[in-house]
Amino acid sequence: QVQLVESGGGLVQAGNSLRLSCGASGRTFSSYATGWFRQAPGKEREFVAAISWSGGNTAYADSVKDRFTISRDNAKNTVYLQMNSLTPEDTAVYYCAADLFMPITRWGSSSTHDYWGQGTQVTVSS
Repeated sequence: QVQLVESGGGLVQAGNSLRLSCGASGRTFSSYATGWFRQAPGKEREFVAAISWSGGNTAYADSVKDRFTISRDNAKNTVYLQMNSLTPEDTAVYYCAADLFMPITRWGSSSTHDYWGQGTQVTVSS
């Protein structure tokens, strides 16, 4: 069993940065690929980024590539999403997800994962 808790969201002006954290409970968290999705009002949940269990591989949505960076610290059971150059289009609830078996190369086409957090709101003002 893995429980995920997101933090770090808030209100920020366009062009600024935020770092989201996803803290996990469970001794086996380091075995899970972990990633971020987001859902804006009136829109479907979309993939943002994912990282393999070891941290050696990452995947990003085209819309955030070169602006967002995903990383993890397995000793702290935490995954991070550094978000730079934020725009109002990045406004959404951001969710953390963990998956034991799905390769991160498939995360962009699937939102079916083993565990989800409750989400953290990110609002970017213009």
